[in-house]
Amino acid sequence: MPMNKIAVFPGSFDPVTLGHYNIVKRAAVLFDKIIVAIGSNPDKKNLFTIEQRLLFLQQSFAEIDNVMVDSYRGLTIDYCKKVDAKYILRGLRNNSDFDFEKSIAQMNQDIEPEIETVFLVCPPHLTAISSSIVRDIYKNGGHIQQFIPPSVNI
Repeated sequence: MPMNKIAVFPGSFDPVTLGHYNIVKRAAVLFDKIIVAIGSNPDKKNLFTIEQRLLFLQQSFAEIDNVMVDSYRGLTIDYCKKVDAKYILRGLRNNSDFDFEKSIAQMNQDIEPEIETVFLVCPPHLTAISSSIVRDIYKNGGHIQQFIPPSVNI
């Protein structure tokens, strides 16, 4: 029986951005299935509810057949085990992202050596876009449509 290549793309997605969309769209050809999963982080103050963010993700990835959306609590590595994912997908915009993500990937490797973290580098025109900046623009009455997937209705 062939082994499915399942990846989890974890994040808060508050809101989903063109950077997230770009990473998932490019990764969709590398994996049999990608689960874009909203991790619950009690330390973060989210602007959008989990239900809104799930809807935004569903709107974003509706046309990509091998992408599904979900949410979870606890460690990402435990969620990966639960859904039989052997890969964690992460996007990198800059060196700061790399340093931060590398540490998490190394800890995850120690916890569960069979789950591999895969990094995709963001294209230059999307490196300035982050959920926190988009959130600030939105909270202050600015227009964010140019920073989020066109199918997302905020």
